[in-house]
Order: sequence, then structure tokens, then C-alpha cells
Amino acid sequence: EVQLVESGGGLVQPGGSLRLSCAASGFTFDDYAMTWVRQAPGKGLEWVARINWNGANTDYTDSVKGRFTISRDNARNTLSLQMNSLRSEDTAVYYCTKDKDRRLRGLAMDYWGKGTLVSVSA
Repeated sequence: EVQLVESGGGLVQPGGSLRLSCAASGFTFDDYAMTWVRQAPGKGLEWVARINWNGANTDYTDSVKGRFTISRDNARNTLSLQMNSLRSEDTAVYYCTKDKDRRLRGLAMDYWGKGTLVSVSA
């Protein structure tokens, strides 16, 4: 059974930092790309950051470029998202998702975690 368990969310002040982690199990982690997706209150889903199977290729939505860094540890089956210079508009539930492919092709996720809430507020 595929399981994706996020952790690391919480309340942080604007300009602060948080590091999200995702523990993956039930599949061969290094065979698949992974994507962080978020959903802000009252808004739709937005992909945030993607990483291919070996970590060599990454991609970010424009609003987080230069502030967020996605990474993976294939030896530990762990996906991470380092978030710096956080803004109020980053407030959202962040989901760890598994892609259907190992490369960064069109968005196609087949498994999702339950999410972790990030709140950015003074």
C-alpha cells in the first residue's frame, strides 16, 4: 500500500522558514518523480515544486522560485520542501504527491498524502 505522510507544517511569521518532509512507503521511491501541491483556503489546487526520480531536475511555480527548494533522499525514501521568506499567500495545506512517471512530464499524480497545514501570519 502506497503511503505518503507529510510533516513539518505549522504557524510561522512572514519572512520565516519551514521545512516540510514526506515519508514515502509502499512503492519503489526512486522510480518516480514527486510533486508538492498546495491548496490555499478557498482556492484550488496549485502545484508548487517538482523533482525527478534522481533529484537532478526540479521545477517550481513562479511564485516560489528563489524561496523554496525541493529535494529528495532516495536512501531514506524522503521528500523535502525547504520554504524560506514565507509570505501570507503561502498559507495553505501542502500535499506530497507521487507522480506516475520518473521524469518531469505533464502533471500526473496518482497518490496523495493527507497534507500538512502551513500558516503564515503575524
